[in-house]
Amino acid sequence: MNQSLGDRVINRLIGLHARRVLARLRADARRAPVVQDRLLMSFVRANAASDYGRAHGFASIRGYGDFVRHVPIQGYAELSPWIERVRRGDVRAMFGARQRVRMFAMTSGTTDRPKYVPVTDRFLSDVQAGWRAFGIKALTDHANCFGRPLVQVTSPMDEARAPSGVPCGAITGLMASVQYKQVLRYYAAPLCVAYIPDGLARRYTIMRLAVPRDVGWMVTASPATVLQLVRTAESHADTIIRDVHDGTLTDDMAIPGSIRDELMPRLRADPVTARRLETIRQRAGRFRPMDYWRLGFLGNWTGGTMGLYLRQFPEYFGDVPVRDIGLLATEGRMSIPMADGTPAGMAAISHTFLEFIPVAERGSVAPTVLRVHELHEGEEYFILLTTSAGFYRYDISDCVRVTGFEGLVPLIEFLHKGDHVASVTGEKITEHQVVQAFGEAAAAVGADAVEFVLAPAWSDPPFYRLYVERGGAAETDMQRSAKLARGVDTQLARLNMEYASKRSGGRLGPIEGVAVRRGAMAGIDGVRATRFRRANEQFKHQYLYTRPGEDDELLTWVDAASRRVEEPALSGARKEA
Repeated sequence: MNQSLGDRVINRLIGLHARRVLARLRADARRAPVVQDRLLMSFVRANAASDYGRAHGFASIRGYGDFVRHVPIQGYAELSPWIERVRRGDVRAMFGARQRVRMFAMTSGTTDRPKYVPVTDRFLSDVQAGWRAFGIKALTDHANCFGRPLVQVTSPMDEARAPSGVPCGAITGLMASVQYKQVLRYYAAPLCVAYIPDGLARRYTIMRLAVPRDVGWMVTASPATVLQLVRTAESHADTIIRDVHDGTLTDDMAIPGSIRDELMPRLRADPVTARRLETIRQRAGRFRPMDYWRLGFLGNWTGGTMGLYLRQFPEYFGDVPVRDIGLLATEGRMSIPMADGTPAGMAAISHTFLEFIPVAERGSVAPTVLRVHELHEGEEYFILLTTSAGFYRYDISDCVRVTGFEGLVPLIEFLHKGDHVASVTGEKITEHQVVQAFGEAAAAVGADAVEFVLAPAWSDPPFYRLYVERGGAAETDMQRSAKLARGVDTQLARLNMEYASKRSGGRLGPIEGVAVRRGAMAGIDGVRATRFRRANEQFKHQYLYTRPGEDDELLTWVDAASRRVEEPALSGARKEA
């Protein structure tokens, strides 16, 4: 891309700023306890005059010890009454003077209602700072991406309204709306695309705008979204190439007229690029980013269950490196990755106050609570957050492992959600274990299925069902699901001693392999992802269901001939209830 003198000057200034940000990040790592102490007290002082602050004695808190004595560990249920007051317009319920709530970021909860996170000016600034640190380090490591377009996915910030009239939606929408124009010009898709209701039409529009450009990097939360985008482009290659040639946006997609009008200035006839794309497709026999883009890196989650999606990346991207975007949620950012190819990142100590509970003590009356500099490499912990959104000692239910240290700051990688643990007879299997077991079982039988679900079922004895989408003839699918069930059963016994004990003792029956009709997982995930928000870019497929009966909807996708109970590698018979 040819840059003007003004662009070169601005990029030079950005480079200087990047070096300062990275230097500050490393300096903070050397004095982590001091940085965290100051951050905590700034949160406390800012909201000492709020109703929540008065109820919890913020005015008398002088340090971490006082904070722990005054503020209990809590979940969303405990914060919800205070948040509801803010949603009704009573900002002083949680926040001090001269603070405003710009929106409520919505995320799915463990109940049938969404969770709402108040986004103040400071919280927005903190979120932006975390993304800025991620982007600066990633672009410093991949300088060939600097000044080139990026593909990112944004969702609306105003999908609903609180009783006070404040918008509720995705914080990505707010961030895009206040982004610098100099940065927005590099976004392949403008903010208005987020308001296309139809998912396929939205993905098509993003790729219609992005494919002709010299895209340098893609950033989105879930790798599943990345795969959806590139598969949409490949399955609609003819239409995209024709649209590029003619400077149009196909009428076959359900795109509102107002959004079409807003996109028109970006659509110009480009026969030269269209011919290049057609030549690429003819030569490669496919229509993949590895052929039409020069990507420097991909940014998305890689930890926990995400590895199953990453195995498909080489088919579309070749050997393009992947940079984890960090452990982050609507409630706040917890890590900033510093290298490609690892889910681990530096604990985000500059804008989030972090505490950790050893895995073995979670749920106990008085668990040991550790600070960032008190952790041990190789150990696993659950995280507590305190942020400028008014969340204090918030149990976000994320389990992490410490993989090392940068100065006094731990490098942490996400393993699984704490509520993604199934235990019908005390086996306590985690989603992380299930994903690992399935990956090894699939490799052993040469299966490339990605979407699956393991769900507990009541019987005598209870057992688990492994749902795998059908890929061919019914008999072949039955055999494949049975082999995978046996493999997962064996691997879970290897990974989890309690599971092995329950299986060998007959307290758990063998896993039942079930082939479901193609599209089942996507259909159910689509309903779950949009339960509270039309477009949820942070939605994660759930590989482990934790309650018997939770798979009732999946059972409706099963043909009677596609179920078979196979004797597993471990002993233990089952009598159907």
